[in-house]
Amino acid sequence: MKNKQKYLTQGSFALLFFVILGYVIKFYPNDLSQLDVDFQAWLRGDLPDRLNDFYRTVTVLGNTPIIMSYTALIAATFYYIRKWRAEGIMLLGNLLVMGVASTLLKLVYNRERPSLEYLIADPIGASFPSWHAASTMVVALSLCVVVEQRIRSNQFVKRLMQLLLIVLAAVVGISRLYLGVHYPSDVIAGWLLAVAIVSIVYPFYDQKRFEWRFQSKQK
Repeated sequence: MKNKQKYLTQGSFALLFFVILGYVIKFYPNDLSQLDVDFQAWLRGDLPDRLNDFYRTVTVLGNTPIIMSYTALIAATFYYIRKWRAEGIMLLGNLLVMGVASTLLKLVYNRERPSLEYLIADPIGASFPSWHAASTMVVALSLCVVVEQRIRSNQFVKRLMQLLLIVLAAVVGISRLYLGVHYPSDVIAGWLLAVAIVSIVYPFYDQKRFEWRFQSKQK
């Protein structure tokens, strides 16, 4: 498949950076802790209280029941209504793969949460990597693929839609920092994991999509 190696290489590099970051956190935690703390202190700083409500609201988009619900709904719409079956499977499959990978990685690294005042209810589980950052970004990037292949509009509109998806996912990740439940490195790791999954899955999804369209199994 055209450009298959490009996406596999891109995903491999994202995984490599994730492993390097995880290695430092696991074996040399003090080397990153001060940078994490300094950035988090700057982010929370003296920002107005109204941002508390904003971040508390936007962070809900990454809560497990919420993101599973709206992703399943979008995937079902693709699969059953639009007959974009490969797209529906890819979207939901990427989220499920991320969920399993993130859960296992949390057990491996078992990083404690930041020692800050949380602005939401106490989170459950280890800190690294951030589930919210990884889940929202993997969904956003998967939808960017669908936008690129399926939205029939000019390039400006397509790029704007993709930018909005990525910005929204990024804001969810930033909300985890502001609310005090994750370190910056947790969020970056979540984003790297999302990039790795979408990049590695993409060439196999695209090949199956081509085959199913050729066989009239989907639109």
